Amino acid sequence: MKLYGYFRSSAAYRVRIALNLKGLAYESESVHLMKDGGQQFKDNYLALNPTALVPTLVDGDLTVGQSMAIVEYLEEAYPEPALLPADAAGRARVRAIAQSIACDIHPLNNLRVLKYLKHKLKVSEEDKNDWYRHWIAVGLASVEAMLADHPDTGRYCHGDQPTMADLCLVPQLFNARRFECDVTAFPTILRIAQACSGLQAFVQAEPANQPDSEG
Repeated sequence: MKLYGYFRSSAAYRVRIALNLKGLAYESESVHLMKDGGQQFKDNYLALNPTALVPTLVDGDLTVGQSMAIVEYLEEAYPEPALLPADAAGRARVRAIAQSIACDIHPLNNLRVLKYLKHKLKVSEEDKNDWYRHWIAVGLASVEAMLADHPDTGRYCHGDQPTMADLCLVPQLFNARRFECDVTAFPTILRIAQACSGLQAFVQAEPANQPDSEG
């Protein structure tokens, strides 16, 4: 099994956590998003993933992109330990939290969006960062509302075992802190992230612990 990614990509970060939680061995293949004009645009990578995005997972004869599709594949192909609850209502809730992050927050602050704002629309660095922080605040406030005081929220986003929701939440919080966003208004998120930080599956997936990390 091989995972093509970039140490700082939150989408690749999600998949690394999922692989680690399931105890699946994999080889990391770096696709540097900033070097050589973006290695994701090189022919050899486009042959694997024509979207020019990371991550891409290769498992035997299967090649699949899109982090959430990869996580769903891992859940179906390698069902233990489960990243989704056993009941339909619980699975729907976990997917809703995960997709609030992966579909609502992340795309607005993706690297290619930030580069377009800066280089094509000539937005200042300050305004670009304001854009980032605004959508982080809006998005994380929604997630906090989904989690706070909900009877199914436990040590983690749903109950007392990490799920697909947690592996989306932790990388997004990492991004927020990297851009110096104020996250003090999200105590439930911070508490859950702290719980996740005690698990080796999350620690080993951190950007600083990847072979291509640049510190």
